[in-house]
Amino acid sequence: MKNILLALSFFFLCSNAYSQTLNQKIQVAYQKFMADEQLKHASVSFSVASTDDNTSIFTAQPQLGMVPGSTLKVITAATALSVLGENYRFKTEIGYNGVINNGVLQGHIIIKGSGDPTLGSDRYTSTTKTVIYTKILDALKQAGIKKITGEIIADDAMWDSQSLPDGWIWQDMGNYYGASTSAVCWGENEFDVNFNPSTTLGKPVTIINEKQLYPFLTLVNEVSTGAAGSGDQVYGYSSPYSQFIYLRGTYAQNLKKTIRFALPDAALAMAYDVHDFLNQNGIQTSGFNTTRKLQLQSVAVKGIQKSLLMIESPKLSDIIYQFNQKSLNLYGEQLLRIISPDKTIAKGITFIKDFWKNKGIANASLNIYDASGLSPANRVTSKTMVDVLQASKKEKWFNAYLNSFPVYNNMKMKSGTIGDVLCYSGYHENKCFAIMVNNYSGSTSAIRQKIFTLLNSFK
Repeated sequence: MKNILLALSFFFLCSNAYSQTLNQKIQVAYQKFMADEQLKHASVSFSVASTDDNTSIFTAQPQLGMVPGSTLKVITAATALSVLGENYRFKTEIGYNGVINNGVLQGHIIIKGSGDPTLGSDRYTSTTKTVIYTKILDALKQAGIKKITGEIIADDAMWDSQSLPDGWIWQDMGNYYGASTSAVCWGENEFDVNFNPSTTLGKPVTIINEKQLYPFLTLVNEVSTGAAGSGDQVYGYSSPYSQFIYLRGTYAQNLKKTIRFALPDAALAMAYDVHDFLNQNGIQTSGFNTTRKLQLQSVAVKGIQKSLLMIESPKLSDIIYQFNQKSLNLYGEQLLRIISPDKTIAKGITFIKDFWKNKGIANASLNIYDASGLSPANRVTSKTMVDVLQASKKEKWFNAYLNSFPVYNNMKMKSGTIGDVLCYSGYHENKCFAIMVNNYSGSTSAIRQKIFTLLNSFK
């Protein structure tokens, strides 16, 4: 017994000595980091903790509220996995109202969405537009439908019309990464535009594929030709449900790049594409519409009377993988609305904050306006990030969660990058960490390498 007590005492002494040594090592690296000229006017919050016993290893301003950028996604992902489970799947129902007489549907085809962010996405073999078209066509043929007197209607009425979070900026909303939410998503709610620059600097560029774009969209092209090597400086300016998208900025002379913009109305885009596909494949339809648009016109539309097809998304674990690996803002905002008690963005934000409050995390340390981190108004502390990471380590879905983190600097961590903000949150061996830097100056690539050097101090 005495030998066991001596052995335990020796173990705890060694463990404590190791912890002190590691703390000192990080402290030296942190002081060097903070002395750098790039951080002269910056704010930094840094926390490192053990995932074995939840003890803190090192902290520096851990309670300072910081703009998290896309590192907020790790909190959204953990919340969604906790609430929905890693095997959760979204469902989109295809059906019709009316009657079928001699192969003619006297009624409408209804696409009833539930917020599936993967519908029409090419990230998964089961969700591509071609796969969805084929499933719908086969279902109609099986039902004996050869002609439709009514329309293809995307039922997007499950959610209210506020499809973007408060706090997003005008410069973001028209671009692919600022796409708005919808109960009926389509192709990740974005579309492609191809430009042809002029041979003369400053002259307008032309849009190559304008005739192939949606007929309900008007692109106002104000993009000019930039110098060779200046890259893509093109931004889309639009708002949800708008007909007009203003394209501004410059497109370099030597650039060959497809630019992606946000669809103002993804549900309408899906209704149009399905309508167009069916007409090209022998099933005539009279048009396309959405429940929201019809409601604005005070037109009552019956829901699905006969179901034809149920389309399921990939498992949530697969969605979370793409969400964190590719930093897909749309996925975060869709998940926010799914877990929201009334499917509104505002109640979704409150739900996330209260969910973690019940686990001991103060609301003030998780002061957020969205679920993806795009809003520069978000404020989260590094301690809160680490608390979420520690709590997630104990969950049965942790392996799926950890697998979703990208690898940087040979560490599993999610990055967050918006204007003069660079943050990382993640895991390394038996430690979790969050480093949040706001308002640094100079090169992003340079500060990134300096952050990696700091993180190397506890490898």
